[in-house]
Amino acid sequence: MSPALVGVAHGSRDPAAQRTVEAPLDAVRERRPELDVRVAYVELAEPGLAAVLAETGPDAVVVPLLLSRGYHVAVDIGRRAVAAGARIADPLGPAPALAAVLADRLAEAGAPPEAPVVLAAAGSSDPAAVLDVEAQAVLLAELRGTPVMPAYASAQAPTVHDAVAGLLDRHRGPVAVAPYLLAPGYFATTVARTAATWVAEPLGVHPALAGLVLERYLAAVPGGGASGAARHLAGGR
Repeated sequence: MSPALVGVAHGSRDPAAQRTVEAPLDAVRERRPELDVRVAYVELAEPGLAAVLAETGPDAVVVPLLLSRGYHVAVDIGRRAVAAGARIADPLGPAPALAAVLADRLAEAGAPPEAPVVLAAAGSSDPAAVLDVEAQAVLLAELRGTPVMPAYASAQAPTVHDAVAGLLDRHRGPVAVAPYLLAPGYFATTVARTAATWVAEPLGVHPALAGLVLERYLAAVPGGGASGAARHLAGGR
């Protein structure tokens, strides 16, 4: 029997945001009905990760529904996973699949293919999270063939405002903003306050996200394929 898949999101008091981050798990259930797929939250919503792992047992695979490494993955999620004897997969980003979703959202917002882009992340004080955002910016730039500058709503520089101003000055043409966020909320509202001509919607509900969740899960299942993403935090197995 396959181990349970536990998708862990940050959490929000906004039911709409919760539905958005849970949508990939619903799609995984449809694709793989034999899998025990659960949702858990770090904070601000229930159920918590420890409670879910107590039900699923030590063979569960925890998939962070987050876009980069950082404190939540290493500490809030990682420590609980280790305590329960569960495996932890890589977070969703960076990934080529996310670049494709970002490109779709930019197109939906009306941004032309040649427009330079600010990739607007929430921000983190963790250097690993910054590296992940920068890597995602490179993937989006390679896909679009246009400049992509990472920027942050908090904790890091440049701010979204400064990044937009810099691209406007450098390219002498309109600029687009791609929120590197899973769901609407405070940070999405913050990054939308910009002089950019086009501001895309957050990643939201997209078929590619379910595939990415499954990819991360399978990479962490023993014998499931892939690579070092399938590490076990308790002892590196």
